[in-house]
Amino acid sequence: MIILAFLPIVGFAQKYELTGKVIDDSMDFPLEYASISAKSIEDGSVVNGGVTNRDGVFSIKLEKGTYNLEIEYISFEVKRMNNFTIDKDTNLGTIRLGAKAGELDEVTVVAETTQVEVRLDKKIYNVGKDLTTSGGTVSDALGNVPSVTVDIDGAISLRGNENVRILINGKPSSVAGFGDQDVFQQLPADAIESVEVITSPSARYDAEGSAGIINIILKREKTLGFNGSLRGTLGDPKNTGAFADLNLRTDKFNIFTSLGYTDRTRPGNAFSDTQYLDPDDDDFSRVIEDREYDRNGQNYNINAGVEYFIDDMSSITASFFGRLGDDRDVTTNLNDRFVLDSTNTEIFDSNTIRIEDELEEDERFQYAINYEKRFDKENRDHKLTADLQYSNSDETKTAIINEDQLSPVDSVVAFQDVLETEFRESFLVQADYVLPFGDAQFEAGFRGDYSDQNQRFLVDRLVEGEVTPNADISSDFDFQQNITAVYTQYGDKVGKFSYLLGLRYEQTQLIGTTTPLFPDDVSSPDLLDDLDFDKNFGGFFPTVNLVYELGDDENVTLGYNRRINRPRSWFLNPFPSQSSRVNVFQGNPNLNPSFASAFDLGYLKRWEKLTLTSSVYFQRETDAFERIRRDSGRRTEGDNIQIIENIPINLATEERYGAEVGVLYNPTKWLRTNLSFNYFRFESEGDFEGTPFGATNESYFGRFSSNIILPWKIQWQTNAFYRGPRENAQTKTDPIASVDMGLSKDFLKDDNLTVSLNVRDLFNSRRRDQFTVAPTFIDDSSFQWRVRQVTATVVYRFNQQKRDQRRGGDEDYGDGEFGAQ
Repeated sequence: MIILAFLPIVGFAQKYELTGKVIDDSMDFPLEYASISAKSIEDGSVVNGGVTNRDGVFSIKLEKGTYNLEIEYISFEVKRMNNFTIDKDTNLGTIRLGAKAGELDEVTVVAETTQVEVRLDKKIYNVGKDLTTSGGTVSDALGNVPSVTVDIDGAISLRGNENVRILINGKPSSVAGFGDQDVFQQLPADAIESVEVITSPSARYDAEGSAGIINIILKREKTLGFNGSLRGTLGDPKNTGAFADLNLRTDKFNIFTSLGYTDRTRPGNAFSDTQYLDPDDDDFSRVIEDREYDRNGQNYNINAGVEYFIDDMSSITASFFGRLGDDRDVTTNLNDRFVLDSTNTEIFDSNTIRIEDELEEDERFQYAINYEKRFDKENRDHKLTADLQYSNSDETKTAIINEDQLSPVDSVVAFQDVLETEFRESFLVQADYVLPFGDAQFEAGFRGDYSDQNQRFLVDRLVEGEVTPNADISSDFDFQQNITAVYTQYGDKVGKFSYLLGLRYEQTQLIGTTTPLFPDDVSSPDLLDDLDFDKNFGGFFPTVNLVYELGDDENVTLGYNRRINRPRSWFLNPFPSQSSRVNVFQGNPNLNPSFASAFDLGYLKRWEKLTLTSSVYFQRETDAFERIRRDSGRRTEGDNIQIIENIPINLATEERYGAEVGVLYNPTKWLRTNLSFNYFRFESEGDFEGTPFGATNESYFGRFSSNIILPWKIQWQTNAFYRGPRENAQTKTDPIASVDMGLSKDFLKDDNLTVSLNVRDLFNSRRRDQFTVAPTFIDDSSFQWRVRQVTATVVYRFNQQKRDQRRGGDEDYGDGEFGAQ
């Protein structure tokens, strides 16, 4: 190193300056961080090189001689100038680069349907171009991503496994609802830039989520000048929305904001037929519930920030996210109740109507500061990033629940006045350092994620004509989750072989304190014992990602990672929440985290018009979560109906394996297709309170998407989805099939105005039908979260083209050469 430091002093050869400017050939805007290399004619080695600044300008020094010049930029064709001679200071002027469809280290399929990029450890789906989700929600957009399924009630799964970690821009966020997935049914899909599906996460990611990670990247324009878009939606059932995306980029600042307002109605329905085995003489033998959901919500969203470029090598960004929600949900539940007569024949006894009128006010805010320092002008990946983030949410629900008997006499069965409040806040501190050298890369980092949640549940009920508190339900639950993590990883490429090895350590503390609001009136005081917990656990989480290039368009990948699945607060809260008087969900404070080891073997092959991606995977999880239904041992007041509770438990082990395949086929310019299929099977074993709950189940799901360009440049997109039957220890679920369809047409000069029409669930078939067999009852149920939705959307863009302009600028959420996040 000392000798190298003195080399400039002893080098007296005269050098000349080579300058120029690199721009996008189609957009005429400068390309920042384009690379310029001067190579030796004899052996092809790089003599000198550099990168362009924010104005696309470069400057390098060269001795007198003849060189081969190469100008490169991500996703663009390489510009070559062979046998270029320099003998004086030379300005090459403006160099124009044209875009290309793909690169050797990734696959990019450009279409108006979802674009796909295949990286070493993940697949990136640019869902912003999906016609069928225009005017929809984040849940709608995720439901069209291969490997991902969104259940009828909004639960998100990856390869059929619900234990998935969801991040926003690479970090946990209040946008993601602190793990609560309900928020994704409120946020607009148009806010999403891309979705990263990470089935073999590297060490930089959280170890949370045994199925893997879904990372949602929000839109953020990087084009110079003032630009943006305005969008409006109108739908049936009511789906009204207005959105604005605005961006101002100068040499020193990048100011961005997204504003949105929605007013939606989401009608749904459910049905349940429960038959009780061996009922007592005064018990109901059967209860049929028929529910109608009328959900109405208004939401305001803002995502804004400013990035200040301190100099060419460093910047600081401050951002803010806010969401205000005002919802009203009315649930009408008709109950028919039956008894057995003296001949053991089932006869009608009575019917009731239960109306739950719930008002919800929801506020979520997030404040973040990001600092980025680059150390090498010629290698922008050598950098240090630091993040500080504070998030909070404040939610208040009030509900009046009336249940009246309609026949044989008109009378009041039950009355409840429910007040539920929840306040959550979290602090995130993170730092990451990346050091590339040659084809290798070293990385290390720290993350601290600390959150606190308080939930109060106060229920007043009608007892003998008087409204009194329900001590068995009313409670305060305080939950803290503290996670501290450090990691390091190293990757390199040797010939056709690349590897990324990492190790992460996470220390977790889960603290829960349950305080009954009326402890002296609890019907079973012994149930108050052992409600509080303080769980501490730590562990190492190794990751391995390997890739071998069989050719320029063919490779094989192998991944291994160890994961953890921590129980969420609602899985630990021991006091029951109720969707009906006879079916309740109750948390389990004795629930422990589960740990999983996962292997993934993938294969990629590209042809001119077809791309094939495939993988087989295996996962073994200990203390896996399972939700079971059982007799609670409690009865409803007044009519003495058996209460069935749904609780989470730890099973001994679960082994899951499967295979998936994806085919992108674009035979002509007017037809593009995307087909994916996923098969999985799992075997679980274990028991709870002496009852075995092990099961063997296999299922599959597939989706097909096609984009057709009709005459007059009308685009027609169709998405079809099918999920096969499923089964666990108690419940069989029937298959589900659905179809979404969208049409789109561009207008005005440069296609600045786009009008689209789409239908979600064209045949109104997205419904979950289940059959449950338990020791004391059997249940036949059906649930439809939302009926068919028709939406029209109008988008107007100003000072920006329709095509995506973010081609590998410095908007980087930790990707890097090895796909490390």
